[in-house]
Amino acid sequence: MIVTHTLFDLTNKTIIVTGATGHLGIAMCEGLASMGANIAVASRDLNKVNHLARKLSKKYGGDHQGFQLDISDAESVQKTITEIITIYKKADVLINNANFYSMGKVEDYSDDEWVKGIDGTINAVHRCTKAVLPHMLENGRGNIINIGSMYGVVSPNPEIYGSSGQNNPANYGAGKAAIIQFTKYLACHYGIRGIRANSVSPGPFPNPKVQENKEFINQLSQKTALGRIGHPDELKGVLVMLASDASSYITGQNICVDGGWTAW
Repeated sequence: MIVTHTLFDLTNKTIIVTGATGHLGIAMCEGLASMGANIAVASRDLNKVNHLARKLSKKYGGDHQGFQLDISDAESVQKTITEIITIYKKADVLINNANFYSMGKVEDYSDDEWVKGIDGTINAVHRCTKAVLPHMLENGRGNIINIGSMYGVVSPNPEIYGSSGQNNPANYGAGKAAIIQFTKYLACHYGIRGIRANSVSPGPFPNPKVQENKEFINQLSQKTALGRIGHPDELKGVLVMLASDASSYITGQNICVDGGWTAW
């Protein structure tokens, strides 16, 4: 008989989470820590990562530590990943969650503005993966989970955004689509060497500031099969599953957690 707790157990696994102190990152860290993982809490703001690491330790026990990481800077990425592995002696799972982009219309973007969105999505994921992958290959096993987006699968619907003042820029979606493809590449080229790679594509999980626009939130909700926006805690299950041995035969997949957004 398979014991569920054992199946999803993350005890003694070291998991690096980038963008850990963001709207979705905090919930990811909470879910993983609750199943016994040790979290390398990584983001740009050292005070925030240290605060979250202390909170996780107090609530769940375990060895959670904060690390300053700038995903736009290859030197920062390499330095931080090296520091994490020096301290924990390993990196079982890398969750590429951090991102940045620039707003604008396709016809108005400067080259620099366009490239910023690509740099903050696929380029950042490549930097972090490149830094961690050699250590995983040396150990003969590893698990990479990249955070994509529903907009890496489908285009934003202009009717949803209307005159809300909200929009989703083209360089974000293009970069997220590239992340999904890069994930499949990693799975197919490194699976034989013990590396699994999957992506998770969240749907409408607007941050608290955006949620103040009730009309817009209503429009978002109507586009989902479930008729509502997502709550950060609803990402915990899929992250725990993919980080654990419960998904030992799953690789190269993109899982949409979107309330059915991409189903129609």
